[in-house]
Amino acid sequence: MTRSVQALAYARPSALESSQVGASLGLETAGGLTPRGAEAHPRFFAGFLSAPRIAARGLLAVADVAAARYYQRTLASSLDPVVTGNGDRLRFESFSGCCGVYARLDVLQEGLEGERTGHGTTNVDVNNPLRDALSRITADDPLHLRVGPEELAVTTVDGPLVEKKVPLPDRWLRGFAEAQVASAGFDLRAELSAAQAVAFLRSLPRRSGNAARGAQWVVASGSALRPTTRPVPGAVCLPGPERLVALERVLRHATALRVYGPPVVDGAPVASAWEVVLPGMRLTLTLSPDASRGFSGEGGVLEALATDEAAADAELVSVLLAWEPTIEPASLAEQSGLSVERVRAALTRLGTAGRVGYDLADAAYFHRELPYDADRAERHNPRLVAARELAGAGAVSLDGAVASVASGERRYQVRESGGRLTCTCQWWADYRGKRGPCKHALAVTMVRRGATVAGGVR
Repeated sequence: MTRSVQALAYARPSALESSQVGASLGLETAGGLTPRGAEAHPRFFAGFLSAPRIAARGLLAVADVAAARYYQRTLASSLDPVVTGNGDRLRFESFSGCCGVYARLDVLQEGLEGERTGHGTTNVDVNNPLRDALSRITADDPLHLRVGPEELAVTTVDGPLVEKKVPLPDRWLRGFAEAQVASAGFDLRAELSAAQAVAFLRSLPRRSGNAARGAQWVVASGSALRPTTRPVPGAVCLPGPERLVALERVLRHATALRVYGPPVVDGAPVASAWEVVLPGMRLTLTLSPDASRGFSGEGGVLEALATDEAAADAELVSVLLAWEPTIEPASLAEQSGLSVERVRAALTRLGTAGRVGYDLADAAYFHRELPYDADRAERHNPRLVAARELAGAGAVSLDGAVASVASGERRYQVRESGGRLTCTCQWWADYRGKRGPCKHALAVTMVRRGATVAGGVR
């Protein structure tokens, strides 16, 4: 697994402080992007939380996921959560170390009392002393929240910066993109009341061994969820139910539980999302199709990365993004002159650079700018890199609906039927397209659409 080290420099540690006028939660920011460009310590909000106890537990749940590995548990590894200001809300996001769980806390406009929320994306410092302090908040006494430095403009800092150096696996960034693509294909499958949500989530196992458990399925039954032995229409996959443990932080405050998933096709395990509705907030956990299977290998973004058309479209669409909390593909299509289908492909491509996410409750994309190299996920995606090498080496021969791809000492046949490519390779035999196209099908797509492949890897 390719890894690099990202240095997060904070002006001071985040802290929860008490004074005669009440408590104040100061979340320090590292370098990030805003409408004004890159800033060392951007400021997104200063005001009061309408439900501080719930917000504290929601933030802790996001930090729990960032510090967790739900499969092959080894030493804990944590990347500080990412926060995005979208003008009317704050979004806190994280990914588990095993890349199988994506968490997001949306603090909505009704959960914030103060100045208008700023725009931009950065990491926020969530250190162990702060976690301890947040866990001790037991009442909804007034709590002032500051996201960013004390002053709007900070040019110098007294004393040394607080610097964290964290390992940043490439699959984490790919996971953000794949989770967004998967979520865009989900529909609401069930909505439970607070009491039903608590009863259902507390009935789930808290732990399992490292070995993957078989896929479990649940289906709406009246206003509740019940297990089902087979994936009937409308069922939702619950892969690794113990991975929902972070939701226990906020269960007592839940007003509803919404469950999302894709249509059942052939009974194979699929991803799902579990959203706890809270006063003025939402906490969502998105689970990969199996506890042993990270989002980074799902392959949902590969076709959008395989053509120059998608690259050019993404460049055009990116100019139209304006840190909006909801992005409508139809509106972008009208502004850009592209079809809605091409806009969606462009958004998928932008997602691989961490520039858009997907909000299930709004059924819409949102703009954010993860502080990562925009081309990094593409450069280090093994199947994409291999496909570019095959296409660039002239290994693809086209003959109508059939293509031949020379790879190593073997030659594979790629056929098109009903707009879908199949291949005679082992990858296709194992997954049948459920984890995206194989490298041979990708190479054929590149050649047919005239992608730039000179020199092997772009």
